[in-house]
Amino acid sequence: MLIGMSNQTVNQAVSSGVKASPHRFNRFEIKYLITEQDVPALREQLATRMSTDPLSPPGGYRVESLYFDSADLRCYTEKIEGLKFRRKLRIRTYGDGVLTPESTVSVEIKQRVNKVTQKRRLDLPFIYALALGDSTGAAVGEQVDVEKLLEISPENQHALIHEMASFAKNYRLRPIATTKYHREAFVGADAEESSRVTIDHGVSGRDRDFLLGQDLEDRPTVAQGLAVVEIKCDERVPFWLTDMTAQLEMSVIRMSKYCETIEAFHNRPASAFGAVDPIF
Repeated sequence: MLIGMSNQTVNQAVSSGVKASPHRFNRFEIKYLITEQDVPALREQLATRMSTDPLSPPGGYRVESLYFDSADLRCYTEKIEGLKFRRKLRIRTYGDGVLTPESTVSVEIKQRVNKVTQKRRLDLPFIYALALGDSTGAAVGEQVDVEKLLEISPENQHALIHEMASFAKNYRLRPIATTKYHREAFVGADAEESSRVTIDHGVSGRDRDFLLGQDLEDRPTVAQGLAVVEIKCDERVPFWLTDMTAQLEMSVIRMSKYCETIEAFHNRPASAFGAVDPIF
């Protein structure tokens, strides 16, 4: 059992964190970089065919992620080299407030297979998610107890837990970098209900101090005055969205917020050197 957590505490943390979002899905994702001055025009266009995500508070919400990689940045390198199959493991949290060990977070494997993005996700207490992704065990003071984690998890999550644990072990993953931004989200309706458009403002990151939810002065990783727009669809991009991007002169870009963070630290993040710092 991980530090200071009873079975009852872990079960409560897991059950309270179940989200309505799918735990496994395939998507096409297209990214654009626009100026903040152009965002109002984009909002106006989106409002004619989409609605604000009903799960989002007014004005959007904070998204913060902690990415795991090897000390030699193998996951980063696979992305830069454009491998047709590549994976990343991350912890993601939504909203404000410093996390506690019991806070529920989403732990995800995000992988790319040719042009399709696949995500597999489960919700865990922060301390378990950290231990699952950190092969060194240093972030929380001990290695993850996979068998104990299986005992308190639904059976349909067991295969994913094993895959995450194996990925962390085989790649020698450790906490490497965070990304943080403020997100506006829009969703489609009826036949286009799987379509989603997000606008991310103030994208930044850091290579240390990995307790999520802190109000720290992270390093900007996308130039100030620019926002990242993502169109996400299960099958195809609706024609009206394609026309909209052309009308607004939006150009497709290839970028990864994680890779932008690594490059902001000149490919030498502090977290890749020496022992992993304890988070609790």
